[in-house]
Amino acid sequence: MTDKTPILMWFRRDLRLSDHAALTAACESGRPVIPVFIHDPLVAELGAAPKWRLGLGIGALADSLNGRESRLILRRGEDALTVLQELVTQTGASSVYWTRLYDPASVSRDKKIKETLKDQGIEARSFGGHLMFEPWNVETKTGGYYKVYTPFWNSVKTTGVDTPRPAPKAIPAPQDWPESDKLDDWNMGAAMNRGADVVRPFVQLGEQAAQDRLAGFVADIVAGYKDTRDLPGVDGTSNLSENLALGEISPHQCWQAGERALEEGKQGAETFLKELVWREFAYHLMHHTPHMLDSNWREEWEAFPWRTDPDSDEVIAWKQGRTGIPFVDAAMRELYVSGRMHNRGRMIVASYLTKHLMTDWRIGQAWFEETLIDWDPASNAMGWQWTAGSGPDASPYFRVFNPETQLDKFDRDRAYVSRWIAEERGKPHSDALAFFDAIPRSWKLSPDCVYPDPVVTPADGRKRALDAYENRGF
Repeated sequence: MTDKTPILMWFRRDLRLSDHAALTAACESGRPVIPVFIHDPLVAELGAAPKWRLGLGIGALADSLNGRESRLILRRGEDALTVLQELVTQTGASSVYWTRLYDPASVSRDKKIKETLKDQGIEARSFGGHLMFEPWNVETKTGGYYKVYTPFWNSVKTTGVDTPRPAPKAIPAPQDWPESDKLDDWNMGAAMNRGADVVRPFVQLGEQAAQDRLAGFVADIVAGYKDTRDLPGVDGTSNLSENLALGEISPHQCWQAGERALEEGKQGAETFLKELVWREFAYHLMHHTPHMLDSNWREEWEAFPWRTDPDSDEVIAWKQGRTGIPFVDAAMRELYVSGRMHNRGRMIVASYLTKHLMTDWRIGQAWFEETLIDWDPASNAMGWQWTAGSGPDASPYFRVFNPETQLDKFDRDRAYVSRWIAEERGKPHSDALAFFDAIPRSWKLSPDCVYPDPVVTPADGRKRALDAYENRGF
């Protein structure tokens, strides 16, 4: 007799219907499919902006499923395993499918769930899809993992990426649906306060918006991407990190579009492909060296005398975009208004915090975890450690980005600075003014404030950093 028991399709950071191996397998089984999202402690612990953005993504996925005569069942619980077991009992499901995640907390949770469900006679299957290359499948010639990006790129660039799958034509529904929480009751945007209304216009929400964003990038931007990607004052990047972080688009879909653009002679496409692989490299390292999320990848750097006070006057000035260094302040305000930050800006603000202010990279990492709508555990950790000099494939520790010369090189006409800094300007840009609508009222800042002098000048900061590096003792 054909099995007609339901499959629980557990969504996490794979909020799409197309190129979804787990969903496709469930639908092709011929059995009823019950899509589920679980608000467990790993969701509850997210920072303000990523949790809010996840809530929007869940809503968009629910709308997509409703359009396919399906629905998304929402459940909240202190243990995802218990929630799944309850759903198995309530629905008669005999299988649970999901897309793999790779951060240590998710791996630990999912391993326990898979083992327990299998012991109870429930089929538990995990699928790829969040990455193009599983971390354990990419090895050096000696059988180890890659510690430097360029050899990693050379290893995978001709490996071949799976062809993206179309969305299922139909999602078989169960005869009876289990009860569901209401998304509004989860209040996932609570910590955003008034900032949510400011950031919302910058969000490109859902699978279709992600596909449109990719199509527009390939059509209009990718040809010159190698140069434009470093110019924060122009629209010269894909902006897909927001959608990739939540799986509203798959890396396979991005890769296929990039390869097609390269075949059409759009030379910037190779740089785009390399950026996709940089993301893969971050996950490769997180899998093999999970300590990189909260400890120095180069363990000897634990002895480095970084400052560790997250509430020092200098760090507060950095968080508020009031360091007196225009490139740093513009980038930090872009973050608060849009929920994202240009990649060149990320390098500059990270360098200023860790080198000019000699502050532990983990303080910056935590701030980004709270404020980025495109927050990604692997990319965030690796980016901070790369800039600080303590991480894999790191810039030499003595390289200290000069935020003034960087501004002259990448924002010559000051379009970026003018867009995001309002003080002492006759007609500030609306985005610069929006910063004061987004920030906590307790900061007591307004466009009428005097723009500050540098808390640490580029010259003084560089000297202080180099002195510390030369006397680091390892």
